[in-house]
Amino acid sequence: MTQANALILALAATFAAPAALAADARVPIKLPAYKDGAYVHQAPTLDELMRDESLHPELRKVILKGRDLFENTQQLRGKYVFNDMSCSNCHIGGGGYNWSGPVWPAATTLPDYRGKNGHVNSLEERIAGCFAYSMNGTSPVYGSDEMLALSAYHQWLATKAPVYERKIGGRGFNHLGNKIPEDVSYEAGQSVYRDNCALCHGDDGAGKKVDGKVVFPALWGDTSYNWGAGIARVYTAASFIHLNMPLGKPGSLSEKEAWNVAWYINSQERPQDPRYTGDARETREKHLGFHKHSRYGTEFNGKVLGQHDNTGEKPFLKPESLKSRSFNFD
Repeated sequence: MTQANALILALAATFAAPAALAADARVPIKLPAYKDGAYVHQAPTLDELMRDESLHPELRKVILKGRDLFENTQQLRGKYVFNDMSCSNCHIGGGGYNWSGPVWPAATTLPDYRGKNGHVNSLEERIAGCFAYSMNGTSPVYGSDEMLALSAYHQWLATKAPVYERKIGGRGFNHLGNKIPEDVSYEAGQSVYRDNCALCHGDDGAGKKVDGKVVFPALWGDTSYNWGAGIARVYTAASFIHLNMPLGKPGSLSEKEAWNVAWYINSQERPQDPRYTGDARETREKHLGFHKHSRYGTEFNGKVLGQHDNTGEKPFLKPESLKSRSFNFD
């Protein structure tokens, strides 16, 4: 093993959820204050799962499988996943930590209407969306063993959380707001990326692998998230980066630096949005509620971002799991 690869593995081994380290004075991070009246849930730990005698052994086994799939979704590479991402890349700490994209709110607030696809979604459908966009793939079949395991893991993380509580503290990636600053700078973001991100994610954004295994995921290019992924929105990426990156130094970037580097990263090309109509500008307008926060379909360096037929390593554009739904009970 090369010295560089040894360093990469050492960095990966020390990775921990920034939000969980906030109480440690050695970590330079200041988490946002929870809004007045916000419900704050602390997801259970793996130790609690193993000690909980009220759980049937078969249920515990299914939850553990869901956790395994969540932490290492790359084991589904080539079947359901067609890039270098795992669920845990965006949802730090196994999807349980506040301010790091906790996934348990999906189990307590769904079914619900979702603007991204314009209809009421189930928990399974929300998980399917992550496979379609963030992992540039297609989801396990609804009701399958894999989908049951992932759903069970989400629901277990929500243990003791109230159902349909809307004002949830530490949910999502939006504490910086969704208005992109007028002075956001590609060049400044490029500098931040070079100084803080390239060590792990590569000068070319292609990430890092050791012995063929993904250690740090690609941030753009064929093996990254596609143009329809939530983190392709600049404000989502900025909030995530601000509280969770760089590795080992969470909170060390200012808000301005986080905005700039998010702008830079999401100005790079990546696999096509599965909702692509054949025209990026048309697709942007059709899904403007989402893409008004991304750079997709806008002109940059004389080219329209997303105007291509490249689906990365995925041999299709739109997975069957991205279905339209119209309820008619008459």
